[in-house]
Amino acid sequence: MSAGRRLSILAEEDDDPMLSAVNLVDVFLVLVVALLTAVALQQQSHADETVIRNPGQPGMEIVVRKDGQEIKYRGNGGSAEGQGERAGVAYRLKDGSIIYVPEAGNAPQAPQP
Repeated sequence: MSAGRRLSILAEEDDDPMLSAVNLVDVFLVLVVALLTAVALQQQSHADETVIRNPGQPGMEIVVRKDGQEIKYRGNGGSAEGQGERAGVAYRLKDGSIIYVPEAGNAPQAPQP
């Protein structure tokens, strides 16, 4: 290799200040997009979520994810049972409103002064 050729490579001035500024802007844009993606994924992982598996089936399961914890509720295949008594009847009208009619003897009592 001759010294003249080596000097010609070193003498080239392709150093445009705008190219380095454009490269810095590109780097910062990539960093901003990466940070925004990380924040979005973090917010999504903390969201409360309810999942119903096998709806309407005897083995139905409800999974609730809240604050990073998972709670599972499983059905036993039967309908809900409880201790109580019938309080009245509810009717749905054609306009979509619902009216509750208490049965005789179960009517709510007015508060006494």
